Amino acid sequence: MDHLAIMNPKRKLIPKILSGEKTIESRRYMMKVAPWNKIKAWDTVYFKDAAKPVTASATVAKVLQYDHYTDEELHEIITTYWWSGGIAFHGSLDWAYKWAQPKTYCILVFLKHPKKITPFSIDKTWYGNACAWISLPSIEKIRL
Repeated sequence: MDHLAIMNPKRKLIPKILSGEKTIESRRYMMKVAPWNKIKAWDTVYFKDAAKPVTASATVAKVLQYDHYTDEELHEIITTYWWSGGIAFHGSLDWAYKWAQPKTYCILVFLKHPKKITPFSIDKTWYGNACAWISLPSIEKIRL
């Protein structure tokens, strides 16, 4: 299965993925949305900044999902993976905790073999404007 992760261009995360600084893509949600229960090892994730073409891909090494995580689990997620553990987010522990605490679900997607690819555009018409992750059988389905 292929996945498209749409990133915030202000955070400049795609270069961090390509350099190996960011090895985990984390998503936190209030409800179960893609890629919840749709992503697994050996899937491919394509990355694009919002309003830009797809520019990178990586293979999924493993996935961890947290369902209705406790405060203790959230603390463990943040302290284990937030800074040097692969998420590559540089902010205070307090800020990270306050930001993630109201969420109900957390997905950690461990990445391997990141690579820069020839940029291409996509058509996500049927997936909604605010969609930040798309799971589909093949990226070719939305490639322009």
